[in-house]
Amino acid sequence: MTQNTPLSPRPLHDLTGGGRPRVMTTAQLRSHGVSPAETNAQCRPGGPWQQLLPGVVLLHPGPPTSEERLHAVLMYAARERGTGVPAQPGASTAHAPAYPEVMITGLAALTLHGFSSTPPLPSLDAFDVLVPRMRRLRSTGCARIVRTPALPDPEQVTGVPVAPVARALADAVAGLADAGVVRRLMTEAVRGGHCDPASVVRELNQARLLSRPHVVDAVDSLLAEGRAIAEDRLYRMVREHGLPDPVWNVDLRLPGGPYLGGLDAYWPDQAVAVELDTRAPRQHDDALWSEYARKREHLERLGITVVHITPRKLRDSPEQQATVVRTALMASADREPAAYVVVLPRQ
Repeated sequence: MTQNTPLSPRPLHDLTGGGRPRVMTTAQLRSHGVSPAETNAQCRPGGPWQQLLPGVVLLHPGPPTSEERLHAVLMYAARERGTGVPAQPGASTAHAPAYPEVMITGLAALTLHGFSSTPPLPSLDAFDVLVPRMRRLRSTGCARIVRTPALPDPEQVTGVPVAPVARALADAVAGLADAGVVRRLMTEAVRGGHCDPASVVRELNQARLLSRPHVVDAVDSLLAEGRAIAEDRLYRMVREHGLPDPVWNVDLRLPGGPYLGGLDAYWPDQAVAVELDTRAPRQHDDALWSEYARKREHLERLGITVVHITPRKLRDSPEQQATVVRTALMASADREPAAYVVVLPRQ
């Protein structure tokens, strides 16, 4: 062998076998000794390979599977970062993700998260991929680029980096005009336990989607759905953790005086109240938040202990929330008696 003898290409089946997607970037092919000219020759019409996206090659002639399309989109979005050679799918290490700073979002991400109201992957013409705002990429083929100033932490679903549900939902809603579809997606997100209403509204607000009437209508339904679920969990928390029965859904007033506010649960003998904090961040709601804080301060000045519980805490740690309420009830014996208030059914 002389110095001019070219190196033999290393076999590609080592990386494309074992059921892995048969997709590679041109940079990866070069690292295995396949020149750009040879890649182009293999990708000619009727050849054994095909160019699926710019710089991304499908190593068989037939239609790509959904998994191969997903990895091709991620490779396309990640190929220009750093060395330009993302790790092969299934070969990521604990120190470096296979696809740094890119992730699937939108409808495809929701399908990967297990949504039943989203289309199956084979029926989607393109997959949304989330990238940093300054990346110089364009949408092409089955890759639709979505830019963001701040990437969320991805979740790994079947080896694919996927945006969290709330972010994926906002990106999906951005491209939807059908109010019914938007409402179904939001309802499944909350009712299915994927995320809480506040996180959905926060992402919609950051995406500046709350000015769209059909989105606002869906959000109102979402918040009502989220409150109903949270109320049911509150009932179960009281029952399953042996708390004394409160009076439910009441309004408080001072005798002959002003209205003090509504409460989700109230123990009159101990002057302990529970209020579900189902507020969601919206545009121009500073006045609402201030009113909420003033009500709490007023009740506490009257000697009423107010325990605020969020829907997420009720979902994730009901036993801990029951302990907080039980502690407040027990502590009432050591406090000065609260002011007398009138308890009425909530209007």
